[in-house]
Amino acid sequence: MKRIAIVLFGITLFLTAHPPQGAATAPLSEVEALVAEALTNNPEIAASREKWQMLVAKSQQAGALDDPMLMLKIQNAMINDPLAFDKDPMTAKVIGISQMLPFAGKRDLLRTVAAQNAKSVEWEHAERKVELRRMVLDAWAQLALVNNSLRLVTENIALLDSVNRLAETGYSTGMVRQNDVLRSQLERSRMEEMRIGLEQRQKSLAAMFAALLHRSMDAPPPRASATIVPVAQTAAELEELAFRSRPELLARSARLEQAQSSENLARREYYPDFTLSFEYMQRDAFSGNPGSMGEDMYSAGVSFNLPVQRQARRAMVAEAQAQGKMAAAEIEQLRHEIRRGISDTLARLNASAAMAELYESGMIPQAEFASESLLSSYEVGKGDLMNVLDSRMQLFGVRQRYYEFVAENQMQRAELEALVGARID
Repeated sequence: MKRIAIVLFGITLFLTAHPPQGAATAPLSEVEALVAEALTNNPEIAASREKWQMLVAKSQQAGALDDPMLMLKIQNAMINDPLAFDKDPMTAKVIGISQMLPFAGKRDLLRTVAAQNAKSVEWEHAERKVELRRMVLDAWAQLALVNNSLRLVTENIALLDSVNRLAETGYSTGMVRQNDVLRSQLERSRMEEMRIGLEQRQKSLAAMFAALLHRSMDAPPPRASATIVPVAQTAAELEELAFRSRPELLARSARLEQAQSSENLARREYYPDFTLSFEYMQRDAFSGNPGSMGEDMYSAGVSFNLPVQRQARRAMVAEAQAQGKMAAAEIEQLRHEIRRGISDTLARLNASAAMAELYESGMIPQAEFASESLLSSYEVGKGDLMNVLDSRMQLFGVRQRYYEFVAENQMQRAELEALVGARID
């Protein structure tokens, strides 16, 4: 029994010499480098960027005049001699040009609507970048939790292997009950099951990183670790920052402006568009009258459509008005979601930070002290081997819970940054 106690004491000293490592953070630049790599290589970001560029190019086309129309014709030619241009004084060869001109202001409004549409898509592209950053930071925190949990499980398996050997030795001498041996073996199997699950989760997160960063699927995952970083801003300050910075909110504001410009454009449809035309008619000398010189002629004119379809134009105005009201409602809805999300996320973030601090400064030292006390009692023959084992499993549990709170805090911080649409202090 004395030899068993000495070995257990040595194992305890080994494990307690490895305090929680959640506060040991990878350099921030490593995380930001991954975010930058994702923003550069991710295909979805590339696709949204090209969509924005496509609409920018489209906006540059908006409001351009239609191509002028060139007209060539033979006028008043005789059927019985279609190529004789001097047999009738009315026969002429005609060249003409015409140009359609929209009503004043329409072209500017068309350019404005297209530019505002491109602007809204630009902000949508920025929102996708914000969401991708959140996904990378979220995966980073999850991977840090898996790495820490896997390390704890590996250490606990090593401990349980030693305990199992000692328990089997004690059972062979009649100093340890069979139930205690079976219990120790069961705990070992549970840890092995947890290890297999964590390794699978680690592989899944590696695949997630490969997809987010557009790397090869066999690329190794980053060596992630999590930390608690307090948020300096208040909820009111975060709301103000979000209302200035959140790309989705700016995209909806651009859509509201687009709807207002579309309404103005629809109202201009009550006015006609004009087509200016000019024709030059060349006439040959009339062969039937030797004194005729065949005077050339011209014609000029303007034509315009009659905007008599008032019902269709009223529907166009109503459509633009409805679009504007929808955009305004969506802006108010998002502002409300931002307020609620900031309040809720900030509360959860502060709670997880407080719980991590409680575990790190209170529950983990207490669990370590309890484990050492049980071991000390066992050394003098007043304790039980299973009590020592239970204390070690409890210590494993509180350490695992600590890492969960640290990872939750980092994921909540990433969520808060996504709500605000900017990095926070």
